[in-house]
This record gives sequence, structure tokens and C-alpha cells, in this order.
Amino acid sequence: MTRQRRQFDASFKLEVVRMVKDQGLSAGEVCRTMELGETAVRRWLAQYDSELAGGAGVGKPLTAEQQRIRQLEAENRQLG
Repeated sequence: MTRQRRQFDASFKLEVVRMVKDQGLSAGEVCRTMELGETAVRRWLAQYDSELAGGAGVGKPLTAEQQRIRQLEAENRQLG
């Protein structure tokens, strides 16, 4: 029996990241509490850190700033 892959929106991912960053919980604690895979949570944390450092990150952006940057980049491509 195969498990269906769960999908999470950016606001949920950001909430999970903030549980680790702001509330001081460990990634493992958050994973157990929220029933999430540790690999995914660690990837979201790395993406968040990358976005804060000014990088584009990987996948869909988590922060509002990166979401806006990607939107503007798409608009520029359409105009160019």
C-alpha cells in the first residue's frame, strides 16, 4: 500500500519554520508533533535561511519578500 504524497502551502511551511526558529523547538519535536517528515522540515529550514540571506532558495518561496521577487521576475520576463 503506497502513501499519497502530502502537499503543504507556503504559509504552513513558514509556520513550521517559525516553530523551530522563534519558539526554540527542535526540528525533531516539530516533526513528531505535526506528523511531518524530518527531511522536509530540514529542507524548509534551509530554504528559509537561504531566502533570508538574499538567495532565491529552492522550490516555492516561503517568505513574502521572496514571493514578491519571484512575481516581479516573472513580470519582467513577460515584458522583456
